[in-house]
Amino acid sequence: MTDDLQTRAINTIRFLAADAVQQANSGHPGLPMGAAPMAFTLWTRHLRHNPRNPKWPGRDRFILSGGHGSMLLYSLLHLTGYDLSLDEIKNFRQFGSKTPGHPEYGLTPGVEVTTGPLGQGFGQGVGMAIAATHLAAEFNKLGHEIIQSYIYGIVTDGDLMEGVSSEAASLAGHLQLGRIIYLYDDNHISIDGPTDLAFTEDRAGRFEAYGWHVQQIGDGNDVEAIDAALKAAKADPRPSLICVRTIIGFGAPHKQGTSKAHGEALGDEELKAAKENLGWPVEPRFLIPGEVLEFYREAVERGRERETDWKMRFDAYQRIHPALGAELQRRLEGELPDGWDADLPQFPVDAKGMATRSSSGKVLDALSLKLPELIGGSADLTPSNNTKFQGAGDFEKENPGGRYLRFGVREHGMGAALNGLNLFGGLIAYGGTFLIFSDYMKPAIRIAAISSIRSIFVFTHDSVGLGEDGPTHQPIEQLMALRATPNLTVIRPADANEVAEAWRVAINRRHSPTAFALTRQNVPTLEGTDRGFLSKGAYILKDFGENPQLILIASGSEVSLIYEAAQKLFAEGMAVRVVSFPSWELFEEQDEAYRESVLPKNIIARLAVEAGATLGWERYAKSVIGLDHYGASAPYKVIFEKFGFTVENVIAKAKELLK
Repeated sequence: MTDDLQTRAINTIRFLAADAVQQANSGHPGLPMGAAPMAFTLWTRHLRHNPRNPKWPGRDRFILSGGHGSMLLYSLLHLTGYDLSLDEIKNFRQFGSKTPGHPEYGLTPGVEVTTGPLGQGFGQGVGMAIAATHLAAEFNKLGHEIIQSYIYGIVTDGDLMEGVSSEAASLAGHLQLGRIIYLYDDNHISIDGPTDLAFTEDRAGRFEAYGWHVQQIGDGNDVEAIDAALKAAKADPRPSLICVRTIIGFGAPHKQGTSKAHGEALGDEELKAAKENLGWPVEPRFLIPGEVLEFYREAVERGRERETDWKMRFDAYQRIHPALGAELQRRLEGELPDGWDADLPQFPVDAKGMATRSSSGKVLDALSLKLPELIGGSADLTPSNNTKFQGAGDFEKENPGGRYLRFGVREHGMGAALNGLNLFGGLIAYGGTFLIFSDYMKPAIRIAAISSIRSIFVFTHDSVGLGEDGPTHQPIEQLMALRATPNLTVIRPADANEVAEAWRVAINRRHSPTAFALTRQNVPTLEGTDRGFLSKGAYILKDFGENPQLILIASGSEVSLIYEAAQKLFAEGMAVRVVSFPSWELFEEQDEAYRESVLPKNIIARLAVEAGATLGWERYAKSVIGLDHYGASAPYKVIFEKFGFTVENVIAKAKELLK
């Protein structure tokens, strides 16, 4: 390729981005204009992908962690032949377009992850690298290396400032995830101005201390230097960071190198001046020279050839290793094995019962035998979360085939990595911590929900019932905050049998993340919870008497409390319905007839009981026993008594409703 064609190909990326931002009068032109040469080098010389089959399993993954620079990615996708038309580029940031302000997985062909909240792409890439490394260890055989994907990304100053990237980078260095290669767009500018207002550390030194392979390039327009650095990164066994000194808004004579180029359209005059400065025609806008498009569209045939070659190698692999080949094929297609849930444990009625965190561990033991794709871990709370199933070896650099992840005290990094693990394909990933720390990982939970991916968040110590650790560790508002998150399925099971069903539901919900809220304390195993009705979200656990005049509603550990209260009310001559309500989201998915059968409109006397914030329960109950204040440090039975979670208080509140 001639130098002239290369320059025009890079400038095409720059000005497609700048024109789209200008037409929308909204967006971030600076990153695409400054980072275009590194993106060009990666996409045309290194990235293995097939524009006509964005889901080809053998592809490399590209993550634009600085999602605000989305027009960089959209320009590349259009130019290389993905199903993203020039009209979509012109419709940037408009309602109904495939080119939203920040990339969204599942909306735009070729977008691998949802990014925008800074650091999330960085962390998801770490999860993808774990997945690629684990699957390679499990399936690759000498001469038949089927899993070879690299995880490439462009990360920004903002990404490296965010704490989640520090958590993820530390983990990646410890695990020596050599499949990660990130290009750092080191442009020295943030929204407020120069990054040295707040960011003066030695970034290269920091990543070297994490155990990364670090290279530095002084000129972000030096394609050959970037190419050489990418080759060196692939040859090194460590995760790689290539620090590329760029100029934000490169070419814009009055705004380049300033925060004015970051988050606003250049303006007609500055855009015109930038084009003149770089020798680009001022008109028409959205210009793609024919020879430039022809060059970029070579990616279509190149991608087809690469996928064809991969399929041939996979066919040969399947002939030599038929069992492994069939297993890998099943996993890559996202199919569950026959009978995967046939042997889930059933728990007998037991007044003593067990903590739902403990029964979750027993269910995991059973699932792990039938679901070899199940992989998970904990944020340094393994004995408390009960997240390690029997026989699970630790995933470490010396044992990449291990299925248990030691995330360390890195809740946010864990959440982002789980999303990457599940997005890569071939695995079902979960992670555990205390419910109170869901706040630390909420951005990652939200990304999972937006992306419609099957990340499973195992939250234990779900209420003031955890006891002596006190208010700092006792969740009050967290359950409601999770329930307020669209497309997140929140399940608070009442006992061991509901836990088993909760795991069945979570595995089956391929397009929704799931959050479990599990107890630290023992809860009785109740009669009737083994009927599989948890999948309905709420169900009639027991009618004490005909034609109930009162409905008692609860989730989790409080279900046994209302059950006992109902028994006593019935003994006094009152007909009472007990409703176990583990999941609002699942209940709202049921048809109106079912919802009416559980909570008839003509039964007005309804009392909900839950050891957490009362907000929201008004949609289902006339009165609520809950907690709208922080807890206390004491044994959990004392706390429950002091805060009104007693049979006597439930009975008293119920009788008030019936007056």
